[in-house]
This record gives sequence, structure tokens and C-alpha cells, in this order.
Amino acid sequence: MLSAAGWAGLAAAFLLLGAWLGVVREATTRTTGLVMGFGAGALIASVSFELTEDAFERGGGIPLAIGLALGALTYFIGDLAIARIGPSEARGDTGLALLLGAALDGVPESLIIGLTLGLGGALEVAFFVSVAVSNLPEGFASAASQHEAGEASRVILLRWLVVVVVSALFGLIGFALYDALSPEAVAFAQAFAAGALLTMVMDTMAPEAFKDAGPTTGLIAVAGFAGAFFLSVR
Repeated sequence: MLSAAGWAGLAAAFLLLGAWLGVVREATTRTTGLVMGFGAGALIASVSFELTEDAFERGGGIPLAIGLALGALTYFIGDLAIARIGPSEARGDTGLALLLGAALDGVPESLIIGLTLGLGGALEVAFFVSVAVSNLPEGFASAASQHEAGEASRVILLRWLVVVVVSALFGLIGFALYDALSPEAVAFAQAFAAGALLTMVMDTMAPEAFKDAGPTTGLIAVAGFAGAFFLSVR
């Protein structure tokens, strides 16, 4: 059981590592845009091959469709709320939106890690590395945007630490519930994460990346997609 929490927490810790780098590196706007573009490409690959495809094979079309729709709506509504009550600086809003997307992805992802270990399976290295590849730039871009907007470093890092702790807890929950959740429920969790992530990529990451890095964004996004795709190939 503790190993489930450990693996889930370690996967989420790459978000915290990325956030720490985003705070201490004093990244330029262009660098943040390029990192965000790379992360967007990696996340699209993760959504396509690690979440959506697996959810369809596991639970069929209905849990997939419902999960995608609810995940997308949850992020959409949360993003609107951030825009209304968040910090006045647009960069801070972007950082909080990325944090929201990471949380909506990390919780189901950690649940799945716990379920996999609870079922007696081994955590696949390719899956773990692909999570790290997408989490690192996600944390970096969010923290850099918040830091540029004037947020205190300790506040930014504390938010990401909470995400890591919650992810570890959901790893434990997944391990404890492995014999209670149906394949359709697991597929729904995967699809929910996919819907939230894809909405975040299109609403927040891609537009911000292009604004900061220009046409180079497309090239770096392809690099991120290719890296995550080859890691997911079994």
C-alpha cells in the first residue's frame, strides 16, 4: 500500500520539481512559452495514447464519452472561476489555470497508479516516464507564470506540494479500492483526466505558448508529442 502512495507521489513530484525550476530559474517569457509548447505536445500524446485509448479498451465508449465531457466541463468552469476571482495579472491567471489542470489530471492518474499496483501489476516504466515528461514542463510553466505575476515563491511551491500530497493519498485510495471499482469506473477516471487535460491544452497552454514563443511553438510541440509517444509505445 505504501508503495502505491510512493509511486503516485513520485510521479506528481515532477510537477513540484518543474515548479521549483520555474521559480528559481527566472525564465524569460520566450523560454516559458517554449517549455509550455513542449508540454502541450507531450500532454496531447498522453491524452491520446495513455488515457483515451486505454479508457476505451477498458470500459468502452459510454464511460469514455461521459468522462471526457465531465472532465472538459470541470476544467472549463474552473478556468472561468479563476478568471473572475484570480489575481489581476493575466500571467497569474494562466499559472492557476495550469495548476487546476494538473490537479484534475493528477488525482485520477494517481488513482490509476494505485489500482494498477493493487491488482498485482507492475507499474510500467514507459507510463511513469511519460507522466514525468508531461508533468515537468506543466509545473515549470505554471510556476513561472505565477512568479512573473508577482506571486511569492513559497506560496507557489506550497500549492504544488499540496498537489503532490493529494496525489499520494489518491494512490493509497486506488490501492485500497482495487477490488471495488469496475473497469468502467477506472475508464471514466481516465477519460475525465483526458477531457480536463485536452481542454487545458487548447484553452490555456497552446495560446499562451504561441503568444510567448511565436511560430516556433509548433515545432517544439511536435518534439514533445514525439517524445511522449515513443515512451508510450509498448
